[in-house]
Amino acid sequence: MKKLTALFILAFLVSCTSNTIFEKPKDLIPQDTMSLLLQDMMIAGSAKFITNTNKEKNINYMPFVYDKFKIDSTRFMSSNFYYMSRIDLYQKMLEEAKGNLEKRSAFFKKQKTALDSIRKDSIDTALKLQIKLDSLKIINDSLGKLKKDIFKDSIK
Repeated sequence: MKKLTALFILAFLVSCTSNTIFEKPKDLIPQDTMSLLLQDMMIAGSAKFITNTNKEKNINYMPFVYDKFKIDSTRFMSSNFYYMSRIDLYQKMLEEAKGNLEKRSAFFKKQKTALDSIRKDSIDTALKLQIKLDSLKIINDSLGKLKKDIFKDSIK
């Protein structure tokens, strides 16, 4: 019985390691377009958990990605199965997509840092100006009181 079980397990393991390459679909998405599509799908997938400007969460953005590339989900699925069967090509596309996303992220972080710096400088300048204006107001108020006191003393 143990030998029979071992034989079935061995047969199962051998059958799981097939190198099936699917037939190229007629409407295959080109490799460069597929890489861009994967980038946008990664963004759309991660944006699902972020609150948008309308304070909404858990929105499925995939239909927008399909509309952007003028494809439907079945065309994507058939192309994705084909590229997944050619793992070296699929891995190259994923690495390209990841690299482009990292470049975008670095660019936007740099932009955010620059904007934050400008904003901080603007706030500092406004605070300094406000302090100067407050100081001038205090001086003007003091001079006004002094003039009133002098005027009152001269009348007496």
